[in-house]
Amino acid sequence: MTLIPDALLWATSAGCAATGAAALFFRARWRAADARTAQVEQQAADAAQQVAAWDEEARHLATSRLPALVYARQNGTPPPHGTLLHPFLANTETAAAHDSVLNQLDQLLVDTSSRAESATRAAVLACVRSVQALVYEQQGGITRLLDEEDDPKVLALVQPIDHAGSQLERRLQILGVIAGMWPGRQREDVPLLDAVRGAMSRIRDYNRVKPPRSSSHYVASRFVEPVVLSVAELLDNAARHSPPSTPVEVKFVEVHQGVSVEIHDAGAGMSLEARQEAARRLSGKNPVRLTELRNPPSFGLLGVGELVKEYGFRVWLDEDHSVHGGVRAVVFLPHSVLADPLARTEPASQAADAAPQVDTRVIAAAGDYEIAGDGLAKRNSRRAAGGSQGSPSARRRLAGAEPPPSDFGNGLAAFVQATHDLHTDAQQVSTPSPTSEESPR
Repeated sequence: MTLIPDALLWATSAGCAATGAAALFFRARWRAADARTAQVEQQAADAAQQVAAWDEEARHLATSRLPALVYARQNGTPPPHGTLLHPFLANTETAAAHDSVLNQLDQLLVDTSSRAESATRAAVLACVRSVQALVYEQQGGITRLLDEEDDPKVLALVQPIDHAGSQLERRLQILGVIAGMWPGRQREDVPLLDAVRGAMSRIRDYNRVKPPRSSSHYVASRFVEPVVLSVAELLDNAARHSPPSTPVEVKFVEVHQGVSVEIHDAGAGMSLEARQEAARRLSGKNPVRLTELRNPPSFGLLGVGELVKEYGFRVWLDEDHSVHGGVRAVVFLPHSVLADPLARTEPASQAADAAPQVDTRVIAAAGDYEIAGDGLAKRNSRRAAGGSQGSPSARRRLAGAEPPPSDFGNGLAAFVQATHDLHTDAQQVSTPSPTSEESPR
């Protein structure tokens, strides 16, 4: 009888143990499932966060990094590729893909800019050459007219046309220099004073410029046209930025390593930003891109900077040493730009033999002439030849007239001769052959 209760007790105990074991098993399984569920949920949250980071990084690429790259290329500054918005994406395929997009766009911008610059330069050069040929043809006709015509009325009408043509020629030359053209070369050395006078003839307000009286220096033939162009642009800049009633004074300063041409104006000066920009342009160290010029473009100082870079002289501006309180422009010409003075020395006897001889008998037989206030005789009018000879106070013997100063007319003669020589030589060498050995490019 006792065996049955014991068996029931053991069965009950075994059932309870089995039930407890099953409960423990299922509880462990439940916990494992909860852990896996939490892990899956965390992975899902991490994936969602990563997808959101990718989306934000793509948005950052489109709205910040790409526009910054385009802006830098448009303004000529070093292209920044920027940084990632989420540092944990560094060294990932996402970062590599974004860098690849930036590099491809950068290369596309560079290639497009190069093609646009080449096309712009080709168009500018074609326009400059075509217009320049017409200008040289016009200047040649005007020069022949000035040489053959002696009617004062005709000369008075032609002279402004000739002067306007000289200014147009200068602007075309400086634009051609920026676009890569060779400015030309004189066949002979030119006195520095004549080079300055030639530069004066190419600006509008030439009558405001006060050149120095003399200089013993000569500019070597290869550098004449670049020096004339540079001085002309600086003279024009000084005249345009100073009151029309003030002078523009030019001085020669001899230094140990060459000679400096100083141009002083009486303008209002320049701001710090303007001086820095002018110094950058005149240095010639930054390449000129026609497609990146400001609107409206300014060519003068850019052209001078290109000439400085190509021919080895220096140009700078400052306000501290201007004699009129404006801006001083300095063109420093080293000895390499100047001609050898020994080669230019001529014996005094040869110069005396070359001087024209004046027949004083013709002057003595000329009779009575009306003498102007400057001491020169006026030409008699044919219509008045048979009529009244004028009042005695207005006429006197030419031989008895007070002689003009010894240097009277030398400045005007040198000015006319310089402009005539520069016109003639510029027409002869306006567009040299690309294979010419004289071309420095």
